[in-house]
Amino acid sequence: MSRWRELTGESSGEDYAARFAALARSGKDVHGEARFCAALVPAGARVLDAGCGTGRVMIRLAELGYDCVGVDLDASMLAVARKQAPELPWFRVDLAEFEPDLLGIAADFDLVVAAGNVFPLLAAGTEATVAKRLAAALRPGGLLVAGFGLDEAHLPVPPGITLSEYDDHCAAAGLTLVDRFAGWDGDPYDGGGYAVSVHRR
Repeated sequence: MSRWRELTGESSGEDYAARFAALARSGKDVHGEARFCAALVPAGARVLDAGCGTGRVMIRLAELGYDCVGVDLDASMLAVARKQAPELPWFRVDLAEFEPDLLGIAADFDLVVAAGNVFPLLAAGTEATVAKRLAAALRPGGLLVAGFGLDEAHLPVPPGITLSEYDDHCAAAGLTLVDRFAGWDGDPYDGGGYAVSVHRR
């Protein structure tokens, strides 16, 4: 069972969306991830939102002109995403079993983004498999972008993966580290409790 399912019981979609809606109303920028991704690949590029949740990042990228696909295992989160953007392709699938071909999707994404602590919230022991499956969905030269917490201050669960472990999983999947940042605003990584990593296939 994924750490996410243990944490939420897969019934948190509406609450999660409401929290970000409230942040947006208060004037907080809730589109840092989308802006970060848009700086890496041009409009029109194919983007896979892996662990898309309620679709906040993907819907914004679609508005910016990207060709997006969203996948997530949590039905309550996907229900919100489908309600907000029924015209976009949303798929319920476990990332550890993600095979684009089985969903009728071409495995030639320019960028795969895993925002929102996707890797620390995976089922324990599936991290390497998920890295391999996401890497396989990229075209040669494509980018995998993952942002996640590394300590208890930045995670809703005890830390489950270190940066060196994540880099090892990516390397085993044929990916090379390109850059690392302290957050979605692009500040250099300083060894803190949150990192956004960019790997290239």
